[in-house]
Amino acid sequence: MHKKLRLRNRADFGRVYRHGKSFANRQLVVYWSRKPDVERFRLGISASKKIGNAVVRNRMRRMLKEIVRLHESEIQDHVDIILIVRNGAVGMEYKELEKSVLHVLRKASLLKPSGRQA
Repeated sequence: MHKKLRLRNRADFGRVYRHGKSFANRQLVVYWSRKPDVERFRLGISASKKIGNAVVRNRMRRMLKEIVRLHESEIQDHVDIILIVRNGAVGMEYKELEKSVLHVLRKASLLKPSGRQA
């Protein structure tokens, strides 16, 4: 994931938490906020010590970043997004986690319309 697509600043995290909206499923929580001056979306990932040691937390961060990188063309622009990892995500395989990420982003209306009928 490109550096300019990362949400790293504490003030930005705080702004999204305070003024943003949130949606959740059993594995993830997504907070998001519109940010018109950003050309794409920016992503921040939060993995608490409650989900495991540093190895587990970093593995979850890497997996989530890769999932978002592969689906970045489907995610709406001008948005700051924070993904929070919950305990339910720790034992999941990659494909299951990918479905969960797409589910929570769809629930939050952060995916671009696909143009196909379901």
